[in-house]
Amino acid sequence: MGIIDELIKELSKGLIPEKYDEEFFRKYLAFRLKTNRIEPVKYPHIPDIKKLVGIERQKEIVVGNTRQFVKGLPANDILLWGAKGTGKSSLVKALLDIFGNEGLRIIQINKSEIPELAQLYEILRDKHQRFILFFDDLSFEPHDDAFRILKSLMDGDVEERPGNVLVYATTNRRHLIPDTEENGKFPEETLQERISLVERFGIRVQFPPMDKKLYLKSVETYLREYGVKVNEEIERESLKWATERGSFSGRTAYQFVKDFIGKVKVRESS
Repeated sequence: MGIIDELIKELSKGLIPEKYDEEFFRKYLAFRLKTNRIEPVKYPHIPDIKKLVGIERQKEIVVGNTRQFVKGLPANDILLWGAKGTGKSSLVKALLDIFGNEGLRIIQINKSEIPELAQLYEILRDKHQRFILFFDDLSFEPHDDAFRILKSLMDGDVEERPGNVLVYATTNRRHLIPDTEENGKFPEETLQERISLVERFGIRVQFPPMDKKLYLKSVETYLREYGVKVNEEIERESLKWATERGSFSGRTAYQFVKDFIGKVKVRESS
């Protein structure tokens, strides 16, 4: 059998429930869904939620909903939308530090894997853990089949979704699809098409762009980990860094601190 034939055979298998027992999901906190398999993430990135500044209201909403979920109480799917680098993805991943010991697990899913969700439901349905299906930086183009599949599987498919599964997604687009009007459709029909999936998320949390004050607070928070206090020179350098990159954001602050601390350590070791 040739390589192509082997690949086609493998792709046609689908997810095999027998491969994923209770111990598999007990041992690891995070997973990735890839073609026909669930892969454990042995070294997950779990941010410290205390370092995510300027999003206290957002943290309260997301943590509160997740607490309900892990306790087996009613909870909603969440769409975290807004400016880049404001902590959307970090907040979701930070939930593992808070609730991992209570059985919370995260499975990261790419848009291309959406057709496999029905099989994934079958595997997760009888497990004791609580699963967040995490779509990071999710967006769709008009007429994207994955958009309609996800919409159906979230709320509207003939099969009921397992009670131990929620969907959390981050995006830069409020409606997940660009605001472009399509030929042959009435504007109101286009609008309903765009918001129909968004409405599946019971909670939609906005993350506005950071301003200068919050950016500097973020820099200060990250530097505190290294025992460094912000002075006028550091503040000036951090603002220059952000200006050159055209972004006041938590991600930009973290990148500046890595660069700054790295250069300090090099000078100290010279």
